Amino acid sequence: MAEGGGGARRRAPALLEAARARYESLHISDDVFGESGPDSGGNPFYSTSAASHSSSAASSDDEHERPGPPRAAAAQETEEDEAGADWSSALRDRAPPRFEDTGGPTRKMPPGASAMDFFQLFVPDNVLGAMVLQTNMYAKKFQERFGSDGTWAEVTLAEMKAFLGYMISTSISHCESVLSIWSGGFYGNSSLALVMSQARFEKILKYFHVVAFRSSQTTHGLYKVQPFLDSLQNGFDAAFRPSQTQVLHEPLIDEDPVFIATCTERELRKRKKRKFSLWVRQCSSTGFIIQIHVHLKEGGGPDGLDALKNKPQLHSTVARSLCRNAAGKNYIMFTGPSISSLALFEEFEKQGIFCCGLLSPRKSDCTGLPLSMLTNPAMPLARGQHRIRTKGNMSLICWYNKGYFRFLTNAYSPVQQGVIIKRKSVEIPCPLAVEAFAAHLSYICKYDDKYSKYFISHKPNKTWQQVFWFAVSIAVNNAYILYKMSDAYHVKRYSRAQFGERLVRELLGLETTSPTH
Repeated sequence: MAEGGGGARRRAPALLEAARARYESLHISDDVFGESGPDSGGNPFYSTSAASHSSSAASSDDEHERPGPPRAAAAQETEEDEAGADWSSALRDRAPPRFEDTGGPTRKMPPGASAMDFFQLFVPDNVLGAMVLQTNMYAKKFQERFGSDGTWAEVTLAEMKAFLGYMISTSISHCESVLSIWSGGFYGNSSLALVMSQARFEKILKYFHVVAFRSSQTTHGLYKVQPFLDSLQNGFDAAFRPSQTQVLHEPLIDEDPVFIATCTERELRKRKKRKFSLWVRQCSSTGFIIQIHVHLKEGGGPDGLDALKNKPQLHSTVARSLCRNAAGKNYIMFTGPSISSLALFEEFEKQGIFCCGLLSPRKSDCTGLPLSMLTNPAMPLARGQHRIRTKGNMSLICWYNKGYFRFLTNAYSPVQQGVIIKRKSVEIPCPLAVEAFAAHLSYICKYDDKYSKYFISHKPNKTWQQVFWFAVSIAVNNAYILYKMSDAYHVKRYSRAQFGERLVRELLGLETTSPTH
């Protein structure tokens, strides 16, 4: 057994500086990303204490469990099953996965690049033109079936851009309905309202389509939006190379809790639950969302996504989908309990993908892990102490900090030590893998809060439309990240809100844009 934490108070100040130096890139990228909180610059480390914010990312289900009464030695031995026999308490140091790619934007944008230029790296005119074509086709077919609409005129490319601009504006103003623009009330905007009439907007909204008709070869439920998702993914791949460390998770895409709190019971009953879950692979150094995976909920039962969260096998499938283009690059993936498993991590290692994940005996697939490491020890550990077992390159860590936290990793040496810093004063010793997990997940939590500001408030009933607007929101977020990392930011330092407002005005044709070619 490896124990840690006894001499934490005697650690030299150099340890703290070394820990901060390990995540210097996160210091820089948070500034690049923009609008850091007052505490983020001096304290980039995430506290895994019970007071922490990390209910979904770095908080174990066992956090509040306490060790039971001591058990007999014979009972303790029975815990070491066949799986446990393959795990050793002998630890050996090893080098981290080698990574030489600097990552970042793949294209140098000119200093005069506009918000539209960055957005159109992902949603170019040819994609918008396809939407124009499909919308007009759907309108024609609809009217052939249900009768002519004398007020309809075919939509143009300029109108499609304005249509997107109106939708994106709901994320900037945080209004619930896009129609508020024409209301003249608190969310009214007379300058935007003049570009297109409300009647014309509603008509385009009625007929809007990405794919107008089902192909005979189509079998999946996302066929109406899949071409857009594929195009978006190609844009993400072409525009950005991620850092070595990445996170697989579900971003916070639900409605603003403040807004929900103000809804009446009747309004809440009318709001339909999402019939899909959206997962992403996200660069932990910049917040750039590298890949999107949409999982459609099977059936419409009351279980919904609650049932989905308790299916590790399904989540392993999601992880494989998100990492299908990551093989052979020595990336390190941070994962939550529903994804972390020995079988998946070993499978990824064979592909040149390494992992560091939080485990939960209740939510994780714990097949092949020693039972003695998944149950709380008879003798309670002190804060900062840990136990480690290894199997090949894999390390299973049980660490105590006001609760037991378990981690599985093949990306970090089990010998190297780290530290968790809480409120800039308390240093809690831990294995390096725990420090790395905490630091990177901390930044993802901050990015969640930042890019949720761009989520479009319009809530359509159709699943494909919900997926489409979430994907557009992510495209705006990624566009802003590339802008913050470009020379254009040093010319005009737009905040997140200002960038969004500028994009909306450019889409509506209210601002001139300069070509990037």
